[in-house]
Amino acid sequence: MAAVIGAHGLKGEVKVKAFTDAADSLKRYERLHARDGRVFTVQRLTPTKAGEANVAFAEVLDRSTAEGLKGLELFVARAALPGTAEDEFYHADLVGLTAMDGEDRAIGTVKAIHNYGAGDVIEIARADGDTVLLPFARDFVPVVDIANARIVVAVPEEVEAGEKGTVE
Repeated sequence: MAAVIGAHGLKGEVKVKAFTDAADSLKRYERLHARDGRVFTVQRLTPTKAGEANVAFAEVLDRSTAEGLKGLELFVARAALPGTAEDEFYHADLVGLTAMDGEDRAIGTVKAIHNYGAGDVIEIARADGDTVLLPFARDFVPVVDIANARIVVAVPEEVEAGEKGTVE
């Protein structure tokens, strides 16, 4: 949901980069979780610039502690997330799915979804250790079948030919 990008002020607030539509939507989640099991209770959240906010956590009382959180990724429990509409997916639902071509041959596994500013990009890890980057759009990923843990990818000729390197 967010990552701590630094400390703010002297009383333990942190600056966060939100990975949500709007930073203030983090307010609806009372508790954010770290990978290591720590839980942070949101006491106050103030949106700053686009995609960022200052957050006061009940568990963080001073600047030193806040500085120690820099780089910490924050998550919410899956049950706390709203449902998705048709053709909407959480990144976590896609990572790990098998990527198949149109002839039902496995070409790799979804490693990540990135957004470099021009739209979502899906990263597929191939068995040979190479990765393929494709726009995450219907023309390139016509089928997302979460129930069967797979996606179907319209494979570019460079991938079919087995060329090494990233397809962009």
